[in-house]
Amino acid sequence: MDKFLLQQQVLERLADDLQQVEQAARAAHETATHEENIAENKYDTLGLEAAYLATGQARRAEAIRQAIAHWRQFRPLPYDASKGIQLGALVCLVDADEQQHQLFLGPAGGSMKLLSGEQSVQVISCEAPLGRAMLGKCEGDEVSIQLAQNRQQFEVQRVH
Repeated sequence: MDKFLLQQQVLERLADDLQQVEQAARAAHETATHEENIAENKYDTLGLEAAYLATGQARRAEAIRQAIAHWRQFRPLPYDASKGIQLGALVCLVDADEQQHQLFLGPAGGSMKLLSGEQSVQVISCEAPLGRAMLGKCEGDEVSIQLAQNRQQFEVQRVH
């Protein structure tokens, strides 16, 4: 799998997300400022609710812009076994059921699933519990995380 192509897919998906969020923010802003939505009494809150929604959408758009900036600056390095798994690693984990999981460890804001040929790749950040648990691990090492009442364990099969 080509890390550069995965990075491009992440950037394309983030750009699509940004476009959708900006459209939603514009629509919410128009609703909030439309003359028909001026409150006539204290129970008439449509304009206020739309304003809250517009603010939330604007914050989401800014978060996506920051993620795009991080992903544009991101330069995944080749795997160095002496350092173990680091940001930019493409990792194959195997769970207790012998199921393989392909993971691409990227900067914040890119949590998504991508397709690389027929292969599904989960993009995660170092801030995700599994991302943190993988840092510094090498091929053959165990990775475990606690999710609610369940402990999940994986073995690092391959790292690129």
